[in-house]
Amino acid sequence: MTRFAEPAAGAAPTTAVPTERRAKTRHYVMTPPRHFAVDYAINPWMDTANPVDTTVAMAQWHQLRDIYLQMGHTVDLVEPAPGLPDMVYAANGGLIIDGTAVVARFKYAQRKQESALYADWLRSRGYQPVHTRHVNEGQGDLLPVGGTILAGSGFRTDPRAHGQIAEIFGRPVVSLELVDPRFYHLDTALAVLDDETIAYYPPAFTYASRAHLETLFPQAILVDSADAYVFGLNSVSDGLHVVHPAAAVGFAEQLSDAGFEPIGVDLSELLKGGGSVKCCTLEVYS
Repeated sequence: MTRFAEPAAGAAPTTAVPTERRAKTRHYVMTPPRHFAVDYAINPWMDTANPVDTTVAMAQWHQLRDIYLQMGHTVDLVEPAPGLPDMVYAANGGLIIDGTAVVARFKYAQRKQESALYADWLRSRGYQPVHTRHVNEGQGDLLPVGGTILAGSGFRTDPRAHGQIAEIFGRPVVSLELVDPRFYHLDTALAVLDDETIAYYPPAFTYASRAHLETLFPQAILVDSADAYVFGLNSVSDGLHVVHPAAAVGFAEQLSDAGFEPIGVDLSELLKGGGSVKCCTLEVYS
C-alpha cells in the first residue's frame, strides 16, 4: 500500500549541513546514443526543428561513462536499436533492487518497444522481469532512498502503479505529484544524494507533496530555478561524488557546502531530448 507521510505542523525546509560523506561503489547500466534524435516531441524540451548532432551526443555520453569508470563503478551496456532514439535514457528502462527487476511500461507509443529490449537485457543477466499493470517509467519516476521508494506521478507514471511497486519490492512507497510539465519525471525535479539526503525543486510539486518532502527530509537541499531549468537535479550520486549537469553552478556550490564533491559534465546535446545525467543512468541497487 502506498504510504503517505503526514506533514508536521509548522514544518519548514532547512539547508543540509556539512557532514562526512562516503562513496559507495555502484553498478550502472547505460545505452549509447548511437541512434539518438529528436524525431517527435513528448516533453517540453523536445523540438523537432532543433537539429541533433549525434557525434556530439556520443562524445558527451562517453565522457559521462568514463567518469563513472574512473570513479571505480561498474557500467554495463544495453545495445541501442534503430528507430528508438530515446533508448539512451536508460534510467527509464526499469527498477532493479536486490535481484528483483520491474521493467518499464511506457506511456507513449514512441517508446513502448524499449520495454521489450530492456526486458531481454534483464533476462540475459539472470533476472525475471516483472511487468506492472499500469504505466511506470522506471527510475525516471521511481527513486529508492534508504529503505523507501519515492514515486512520481502527474505526467508519466500512473499513480496506481505505486501500490504495485510497493508490493513487488516489499518497501514503503511515498507518492509525489509533479505539476510543472518541464519536470515530467521525478528524476528531473529531485535527486537522491545518499540514504538520508535529497535535493529537490519545490515548485515542481503540489503543496501536499512538498509537505511530505519537508517532513521526511528536513535537511534537503532546495534548488533554485536557474539550476532546475538546466536539469541540475538530473544527477547521480555515489554518496560522496555527485555527477551533475555542468551548467548547474549554484547547485554545485550547495553540494560542496553540504559535504559532497560535485562533478560537472556537459550533456547539452542530450538535453535536447529532455534528459541528462540521471536519465542516462539506470542504477542496479543491491
